[in-house]
Amino acid sequence: MKNVRSQDGTVIAFDQSGEGPAIILVLGAFNDHFTGSALAERLSKHFTVFNVDRRARGESSDTAPYAIEREIEDIAALIDEAGGSASVFGYSSGAVLSLMAAEQGLPITKLALYEPPFLLEQGLAERSRTAATRLSELLSQGLRGEAVELYQTDLVGIPAEIVAQLRNAPFRPSLEAIAQSLVYDAIILGKMDLLASRLSSIAVPTLLISGEASPAMLSDAAQAITDALPHAQHRRLPGQTHDLVAEILAPVLETFLLN
Repeated sequence: MKNVRSQDGTVIAFDQSGEGPAIILVLGAFNDHFTGSALAERLSKHFTVFNVDRRARGESSDTAPYAIEREIEDIAALIDEAGGSASVFGYSSGAVLSLMAAEQGLPITKLALYEPPFLLEQGLAERSRTAATRLSELLSQGLRGEAVELYQTDLVGIPAEIVAQLRNAPFRPSLEAIAQSLVYDAIILGKMDLLASRLSSIAVPTLLISGEASPAMLSDAAQAITDALPHAQHRRLPGQTHDLVAEILAPVLETFLLN
C-alpha cells in the first residue's frame, strides 16, 4: 500500500488503482480498505481510485488526541495526493464524515454517499455521544471485545442475542483489531445534529444512494439529506441492503461521476 502523512503526522495508507478522474473511498465503522476492494477494482476501469484505511485501521497509524478535524485533514491529504481535487464516495458513517469534509470546503468535485445513518429522529446522535464515552472507557481497560459489542448493539442495532452468537465468528479478531476506530465513528455520528443545520451550505453536486431492501429509515434519511442539500439527487437501488455490492453500485457511481 501507498501512504500519505496527514497534518498531525498520522500515516494514512491507501491502495491506488486505475487511471482517470480521482475518487477517494471513505468507508464506515468496522471497515478497512478490504471492504472497498471489489468496488475499487470495478471503478479502476474509469477512475484513479484511492481505497483508504482510515486512521486507526489496517496499515494506517493513529495519533492522540482524536478530533473529527483530524480525519478531515486526512481526506485533505489524500486529495492533495490525488492532484488537488477529487470526488469522494462515503459509506455509512464514512458518508457522514464525507459530508463534514465537504462542509469544511475541501476541494471535492462530486460527492456520492451510500446510506449515511442520519437518524436524528431515532436519537442516534445522542446515543452516539453516550457510546463514545463508554467505548473510550472500555478501551482504556483493554476490553476490545466489549467495545465491539457495545457498538454493534447500541449504534448498529444488532440484537444482543445475535451479537452473542457472533463472538466466535472468524472475523471477530479483525473487528477487535480496529476497535479504537469505533470511538471515532461514534464521535462523528454524535455531531450529526450540528451538521444537519449546515447542509444547505454544501454546494458540491451530491448523489445519495440507498437500498430498497434496507430499513426504510435509511432511505428516509437519504431523502432528508437530499432535500436539504442545494444540488443533490437520490437513487434507490432495488433489492439492495446496507452492504456494498460492487457490480450494482459501480455503474451507478460511474454514471453520476462521469456525466
